[in-house]
Amino acid sequence: MRVIAGTFRSRTLRSLKGQMLRPTSDRLRETLFNILGPAVGGATFVDLYAGTGAVGIEALSRGARHVIFVEQHAPAVALIRRNLESLGIGAEAEILGTDVVRAIERLGARRVHAQFVFLDPPYAADAEYANALEALGESPLVAPVGRVIVEHLRKRELPERAGELELARVVEQGDAALSFYRLALAA
Repeated sequence: MRVIAGTFRSRTLRSLKGQMLRPTSDRLRETLFNILGPAVGGATFVDLYAGTGAVGIEALSRGARHVIFVEQHAPAVALIRRNLESLGIGAEAEILGTDVVRAIERLGARRVHAQFVFLDPPYAADAEYANALEALGESPLVAPVGRVIVEHLRKRELPERAGELELARVVEQGDAALSFYRLALAA
């Protein structure tokens, strides 16, 4: 696994052995950041279910101002820390070693406003998708023009709405898909 573009282009990232993590593929990460484009520069980016940290590190490599990694699995938290250290990333990154819903509540209480929130639960964890989307839809974490991006199996249908979030776009690639949510426009 490697960083696709930007400051850390072609640098290798470590992963955990075995099936504990399913990192976002290089190809899907490239598609994601091609869609997000230069808007990532200067943004606050939240990487939920961060795993190896590859998506958040890609955001930093492409100019994100601050990335918050949320991961509750202790070996993955240590892995993210090692990957950040190997690239010399410091103050622009923050790791929260807690469950996603609790992290969303804490970040909302801190008045963090993220332009991008990436959500990639384990594909088989049905409840995680619903719980995280609902928490994000009720949280001030998502900036007014922010986007929530959900990686999931292509065959999984996500809700059209979750609280204040509405589905705006779905991009399919192989067996995976990226669903893009935005805050619903006030009627």
